[in-house]
Amino acid sequence: MPDAERLARAHRPTVLVLDLNMPGGSSLEAIPRLRADAPDTAIVVLTMQDDPAFARKALQAGALGFVLKEAADEELLEAIRLAAAGDTYLNPRLGARMAATPDQPAGPPDDRSDRELEVLRLIALAHTNSEIADQLFLSTRTVETHRAHIQQNIRRTSRAELVRYALDHGLLDT
Repeated sequence: MPDAERLARAHRPTVLVLDLNMPGGSSLEAIPRLRADAPDTAIVVLTMQDDPAFARKALQAGALGFVLKEAADEELLEAIRLAAAGDTYLNPRLGARMAATPDQPAGPPDDRSDRELEVLRLIALAHTNSEIADQLFLSTRTVETHRAHIQQNIRRTSRAELVRYALDHGLLDT
């Protein structure tokens, strides 16, 4: 892991793909150090660990992507593209398991309505506005309005910031 950290600091790649089980230490512990040393480098975790707790910890530590090795052929390039654009990617199957696996108690943060929290949770789970509209029986325009209201009130603009907010407030744990 020290080599990966040294190389990331020296070359400052746009996206760095890390294996959680690399020799020389835990990549999970290295993510905050890498983010501090190379804040413009997006981190995508590639791992065999399909435990929702690992994914949650990696995303909370600052990773923008979490790809399972078993799905790397289909998902890795998409995760890298999204991370390079500042967006988050989470393996969909693992995201569903995270949503079903509570880690910490959560309450409605910042006086958000239940509907806004549901929209925010679905955004964080990488659903499009039209998918959210279909799931919640709303118009796409209504979802866009909820999203704009959420972004304005919590002062977050990108999808990555919304995902981070949702993770920090336990919205993926419900």
